[in-house]
Amino acid sequence: MNHKNKISRRRFITGSSAFAVGLTLNPFKLFANSENNLNFYNWDDYIGENTLSDFADQTGIRTKMDFFADNDELFSKLREGNPGYDIIVPSDIYVEKMIKAGMLDKIDHDKIPNMTNIDRNFLNPVFDPSRAYSVPYMWGTVGIGYNIARVKGKPNSWSSLYESGKYSSNISLLSEATTVIAIGLKYLGYSLNSTNIKEYKEVEELLIEQKKHIKVFAEDNGQDLLASGEVVLAQEFNGDVAQLMLEDSDISYIVPNEGSIIWEDCLCIPKDAPNKENAHKFINYLLGAKTGADLADYIQYATPNKEAKNLMGLDYIKNPAIFPTDEIIKVCENQIYLGEEIGQVIQDSWTRILAS
Repeated sequence: MNHKNKISRRRFITGSSAFAVGLTLNPFKLFANSENNLNFYNWDDYIGENTLSDFADQTGIRTKMDFFADNDELFSKLREGNPGYDIIVPSDIYVEKMIKAGMLDKIDHDKIPNMTNIDRNFLNPVFDPSRAYSVPYMWGTVGIGYNIARVKGKPNSWSSLYESGKYSSNISLLSEATTVIAIGLKYLGYSLNSTNIKEYKEVEELLIEQKKHIKVFAEDNGQDLLASGEVVLAQEFNGDVAQLMLEDSDISYIVPNEGSIIWEDCLCIPKDAPNKENAHKFINYLLGAKTGADLADYIQYATPNKEAKNLMGLDYIKNPAIFPTDEIIKVCENQIYLGEEIGQVIQDSWTRILAS
């Protein structure tokens, strides 16, 4: 595909609904239960250009898609009950959180023959043993996207974002509390899965002191700010920056030396989904080799689909912004669900950080 014609996230959100079959930005006006309908709640720009229309052509199933900015928004929207979604895309830690809260339905593997395309390393994750409630969609890291021309050297430490005024008012952090605080723990030398409240307080104090240098806590659009020159350093998911790197040679990506999060986004069926049969058909379709390769090519995240990866070129497979080196992986961690008490500590800290 021609990445230079690729719609940016910001233009995509405000642009034409013709981009995908039944695409909508207006939640709650969802399809009713029908053999021809599917309601999809996804991160923005996290689907291929023709994925939904091709699915409709093959199956006759029309898809409406709404967007959430982060996992906190997704969780909050469904916590009081499912308004009518059939497929959602939570990250690993939120999959576990939603399982424990009784918010997900089990997935019937017999209805998803393309499960055989999944790399065996993704078949038994700690957050969802045996994949009872989730199917892997994409995986990657959180790091720093930066403008090579405007940043001196490689920003190989999180200090550039968490404890420095060198690029004051030209940096953005993510807006998701669990991610920002976990990386703060990592920067301070702690595990990002710490349960030590004193360590969380250290991160809170660090961010409150640093806040005067932070331009914005970006809701999944740090790459847009980087592209426009509004920031020169952006804490972002690797694929968002990898997309930008295809179009702008001044942009690069790095996982700092202290390490970071290795994350996984998953396809799940929420409780009370009105179109469960279609949800299973859609998951199976996304796990197809050709569909998976088209998704990976467009999204520029690492695919857990081994058959899709086999169809990709070396510019994808060998891209360190997509597939980190073994040395980087060694200093990274997967997040786990730490329980409601630590969750409340994180949210209380975040409230104080934003109010400071």
